[in-house]
Amino acid sequence: MMPDVRGNMRKEWAMSKKVSVIVPVYNSINCLERCVRSLCAQTYENLEILLIDDGSTDGTDRLCERLAAEDARIVVCHKENGGASSARNAGLSMASGDYIGFVDSDDYIDSYVYEELVFALGKGEYPVAQISRDEVDETGKRLPDVCMPPEKERFCDSETFIKELLLHRGDSSFCTKLFPKEIFAQHRFPEGELNEDFRLLLEILQEIPGIGILPKQGYHVVCRQESTTRKRTKDSFSRVFLDIVENADKVQALVDRKYPALHEYAVRFNLYQRLDYMLHVPLSQMNAQNAFYKNVKTYLRRHIGDTIKNPYLTGKNRVYLLLLTAAPRTVRGVHGRKMRLREKQEQRQES
Repeated sequence: MMPDVRGNMRKEWAMSKKVSVIVPVYNSINCLERCVRSLCAQTYENLEILLIDDGSTDGTDRLCERLAAEDARIVVCHKENGGASSARNAGLSMASGDYIGFVDSDDYIDSYVYEELVFALGKGEYPVAQISRDEVDETGKRLPDVCMPPEKERFCDSETFIKELLLHRGDSSFCTKLFPKEIFAQHRFPEGELNEDFRLLLEILQEIPGIGILPKQGYHVVCRQESTTRKRTKDSFSRVFLDIVENADKVQALVDRKYPALHEYAVRFNLYQRLDYMLHVPLSQMNAQNAFYKNVKTYLRRHIGDTIKNPYLTGKNRVYLLLLTAAPRTVRGVHGRKMRLREKQEQRQES
């Protein structure tokens, strides 16, 4: 049997490539060690692990230094608090690898992830490679999949990938992907936003033919209970619901300019993002003094025809949009009571 000379050469070439993994860290004392241990255990060992401490105040800064003392591949950067995008950008400025990966400090990955991603890029068929992901709770219990993995490795061209994102079926996370470093020569994460992955990914997708998607769910997104219930009041409102609306307008403009065949998908995305906003904005902020709320309401009224005719909205989406367009405060009051009743029922079932 002839030796696989080309295969061995490709493997040697791939192993020579250094991967810089950027981990933004902020007050992650309870989860960072698991994350970093999963990186140190990678079967692909040519790594640079960049822990970017974004002004932690809970002792995470000291944990970063302790972990770095155990593995020479770990490099720590301490900076003033500026948010996840700021930390990622600091990591990009430091990275010395041929490839760039990202992992959130809450999450962890299987040992094969970077080996498979590097070898996928080494085949020369994909400019960017993506591993599939799952969602788990803090105990490691699997949650329903948000992004369905393909049955086998496949190439997804940029237009199709964007379509899947517009339908909320694609994976916009940078954490599941491996990029050649040169992609970030002209790109940085937008700082001061909470929906930073989506817009930057669309910018990058315009410049590449597509992404290779691997079927194994090797990236584990940890859904922390405290992240969703932490000291919320009836007036609590995340900035992310403003950012998703603003990004939707930018996405619409980009799609209409570059991918006109996806126009209806972008309209659906725009309406859906505004539906998400209307279902979360506090009742106390649904008034004439709130300019952002007024603009969303005006948009929905001007696009009633799109709400009725768009083929990519579900019937439930369409009904909620029409009701919130006609009587937003009344509908939100009824919706709020239904959600509180559901929460009570779930609590009774758990107890």
